Amino acid sequence: MKARNVFYTFAIAVISAVTGVYVYSHITKSEPKVITIKEEVPAVGHFTSTNASGALPDLTLAAERTVHAVVHVKTRSRGNDYYSGNPFYEFFFGPGSGYRQEPQPVLGAGSGVILTKDGYIVTNNHVIDKADEIEVTLNDKRTFAATLVGADPTSDIALIKIEADDDLPFVPYGSSSDLKVGEWVLAVGNPFNLTSTVTAGIVSAKARSINIIANRNQTLGVESFIQTDAAVNPGNSGGALVNQRGELVGINTAIASRTGSFTGYSFAVPVTIAKKVVGDLMEFGEVQRGLLGVSIIEMSNVTDELADELGVTIDNMEGVFIGSVAPNGGAEEAGMRAGDIILSVNGETVNSVPELQEKVSMHRPGEKVNVMVLRGGKQKDYEVTLRNIRGTTGIIKANKFDETLGASLEEVSTSDLRRLGVRYGIKVVDVGNGSLRKSGVKEGYIITKVNDTPIKTVADFKAVVAGVKDGMFLTGIYPNGRVVYYAVNLND
Repeated sequence: MKARNVFYTFAIAVISAVTGVYVYSHITKSEPKVITIKEEVPAVGHFTSTNASGALPDLTLAAERTVHAVVHVKTRSRGNDYYSGNPFYEFFFGPGSGYRQEPQPVLGAGSGVILTKDGYIVTNNHVIDKADEIEVTLNDKRTFAATLVGADPTSDIALIKIEADDDLPFVPYGSSSDLKVGEWVLAVGNPFNLTSTVTAGIVSAKARSINIIANRNQTLGVESFIQTDAAVNPGNSGGALVNQRGELVGINTAIASRTGSFTGYSFAVPVTIAKKVVGDLMEFGEVQRGLLGVSIIEMSNVTDELADELGVTIDNMEGVFIGSVAPNGGAEEAGMRAGDIILSVNGETVNSVPELQEKVSMHRPGEKVNVMVLRGGKQKDYEVTLRNIRGTTGIIKANKFDETLGASLEEVSTSDLRRLGVRYGIKVVDVGNGSLRKSGVKEGYIITKVNDTPIKTVADFKAVVAGVKDGMFLTGIYPNGRVVYYAVNLND
């Protein structure tokens, strides 16, 4: 009897519970549950803007559009040989007389970006500098010999060309000016000889200067790098930095590293500079640099002593300070003065030396730019006609030196060097009407030394001449084997 009572009690409890749940669920309206989810940092370690669904951007299309147009660039140069010379032998038997050990070839590698379907390729100057042979391997494994169209050490950009039977894939130009800090970008190249490598990152900063070009004795070097955290390693130099649309926005050039490998940041030449340099090299074979004619200083580096010397008061940290104005330059002619603070160029604000350099480097000599400066607390506008490095507004032609030298020079082939028994040299192709002709130099003369400095390339010759004020002493040889020395007066 007791067991039966327990059973009835349990049954009634179950029925009551079921009835209660049923009534509650059908009569009472339940409150919606609110779930708060803590926003997490993406596992890749950096942010950028997301699309409407909150997902990270899809970079596969950009990679697909780019990877087939980025090439592997390999170089070969003669390298340094070991020479036990003697001035006595050199005087009587010519440059290079004495015991000589054949130089070992030096191999190099980097990347390049195809710009046109007919085979123009942009890369870094330091990738192909002093190369005797340049070889390009496409993503489809085809290999071509490349010729050097031209190079610009001041921006570390070079242009090479290959000849293919079909139309080549290429990367279209984008806009580095429109890039925003935090925007996703891809670095495409061939690090460690690994072809078709794609890495992703964000734009960490713009208009960066790390003084790598200045450290290569390029006093007119332009550094306004795009800084990213996309992984870039040796071999990536000359490769593409592209935006999410697969458009070229920069040429990967350098890394910030104590080890030689990627440790956090990489730097790319913005496409605004690279595009201008490439256009000049295609059209003229030489970069046409437009110069304001001023020396400039970051506002943070302007000392009280300098401000007092120029009689100006520094109460504005925006813009770029003019330390001096070149005589007869475009800035002086327009009315600008030392102590002026440049605020903008063609309406675009500049707050650093790299920003100003980038804006001006987009223009050629003879072009006019509007420069707004701050003077005595008042803004003033000036129209400046840019000059070239010679102080004129004309176009500088390839391999033509100023009126002082007037010569056209070219590299000497390996076979000619061997035939003449010399290790290096450059040939005078056209003596022109300048100081070389006045000194008696004839066409065909191979210059091996200038003031005891070995001359292996035209760039070597330009570098030496740039540092000479009054005159120079040439050592060289003619194709018939006759060794001749010339004293050249640069003030004639």
